[in-house]
Amino acid sequence: MMMKNKIALLLLGALLLAVPAKAGRPGSDAGWYVKGRLGYNIGGTAPLGLPASIRSLNAFHLSPNFMEGIDVGYEFNRKVGVLAGLHLDRKDMDGEVTVKGYKMKVKMDADEMEGYFTGHVRQQVEMWMITLPVQFTFNASRKLTLKGGPYVSWLFSKNFSGYASDGYLRKDDPTGPMVTMGSTKDEWATYDFPDDMRNWQFGVDVGLDWDIYRRFGLSADVAWGLTGIMKGNFKTVEQTLYPIYGTIGIFYKLK
Repeated sequence: MMMKNKIALLLLGALLLAVPAKAGRPGSDAGWYVKGRLGYNIGGTAPLGLPASIRSLNAFHLSPNFMEGIDVGYEFNRKVGVLAGLHLDRKDMDGEVTVKGYKMKVKMDADEMEGYFTGHVRQQVEMWMITLPVQFTFNASRKLTLKGGPYVSWLFSKNFSGYASDGYLRKDDPTGPMVTMGSTKDEWATYDFPDDMRNWQFGVDVGLDWDIYRRFGLSADVAWGLTGIMKGNFKTVEQTLYPIYGTIGIFYKLK
């Protein structure tokens, strides 16, 4: 964990040093400015549209999904500009669902099985990433800035795992041999696919910055991944899982 933070601080520091010393501020005719950010990501990885095989969402556990970063902006005039950033993001998800006929691959004792599961599934996703957003900005007023544009994220730590319980798996096809999973830990079936996750994610990020007091402000963003978190050849989970997260946070104008 310490190594992850050191890498992030070095990258953020390098970006800050690269900013011209003479900086402007939002609302001026033109110029550079810098914002330091701290936020919290809330959301998850999910298919677009709830498939029929997922019958209900039983629980959603909050994770320590903090974001920190630096943004460098340039205003062409009083209204429009561009903003580029370097962020350290943690985007985890921990949820529990009830499924019926859900395609998946699991391991029980030493046996690996693939088929269609009916019962309880807990899914845990862990993603540490460096994110580079590039956004166009529009000053709706001297206090409110709207922003939006693409982003790219590099994952340097990731995990996709969980367990299936309180149900049964039909091996190979929906009418195949039935294997029962119980309600205690030694009766669960587990899955673990970190090597099948993408190292890069692409998407769009839209949001707003609201100046509230001197150099301090509040921000709100929605980042919608356009690529699934798993590699294209991963077919064990039948739906493509997209990272969709909202971020609420604060910022401070450094320059």
